[in-house]
Amino acid sequence: MVSVAGRDESGSALAEKLQGAGVDCSGLTSLPALTTTTKVRILAGEAHSTRQQVIRMDYEGPPPTDFRLRRALQESVMSHLTVADAVIISDYNYGAVNTEIVSAIREASRSRGIPVLVDSRFKLSSYVGFTSATPNEEEVETLLGRSLNDDDLNNAGEAMREKLGHRALLVTRGGRGMILFEQGVEALQIEAVGAREPVDGTGAGDTVIATYTLALASDASFPDAARLANYAGGLVVMKRGTATVTSEELESSVLRSEIA
Repeated sequence: MVSVAGRDESGSALAEKLQGAGVDCSGLTSLPALTTTTKVRILAGEAHSTRQQVIRMDYEGPPPTDFRLRRALQESVMSHLTVADAVIISDYNYGAVNTEIVSAIREASRSRGIPVLVDSRFKLSSYVGFTSATPNEEEVETLLGRSLNDDDLNNAGEAMREKLGHRALLVTRGGRGMILFEQGVEALQIEAVGAREPVDGTGAGDTVIATYTLALASDASFPDAARLANYAGGLVVMKRGTATVTSEELESSVLRSEIA
């Protein structure tokens, strides 16, 4: 992971959790002048009953603007790209991702022929020429500035994929599954796996893009990668809090579905 964090309590906790999970944190830059973005979820409910999130408070500092830091981030990205099998650009508009880094990733990934997946909350339209992206339906509507019915979404999804110049676009729809738009292929509707009412949707989009990317890096086709991501998303939303899915859980879910 290549990113920045503050030299504060949240930054230390973040690094500790990542390292405990076996994540390579050599690309994580920690600076005392930065505030680590922290999201606090307030839950309501009794101790022995189902607790639900009622509000979230976000604590954010100013974006990293120091030229030396931005240069160090770009150099770290380029260093890790020499051995990466795939890249996920996660841009939530906090300032770590900038135009120079995006251009460097585009050029390096093309020379090596590795997939680059994009998760951009507000700027997806600026991420052209990559492998794929995973916007949710609401993000597509926000980009287009209008609400979409099923027919509208089918037309808009393919038009957006073509405009972005991506080989595929995977639009997630929560309990209604996903739609995969692949170049030269009819749109693929993928039904949701598991219960229609999620227990907790926290981090579901991250699970989807991580699984989708890992599958593509392992030479899976876009439909197979999307279906696997759909299984992973269906599993993680049935867990409380910010959860993960194990390979054993994913394999078991796929096998149960195949047997059924």
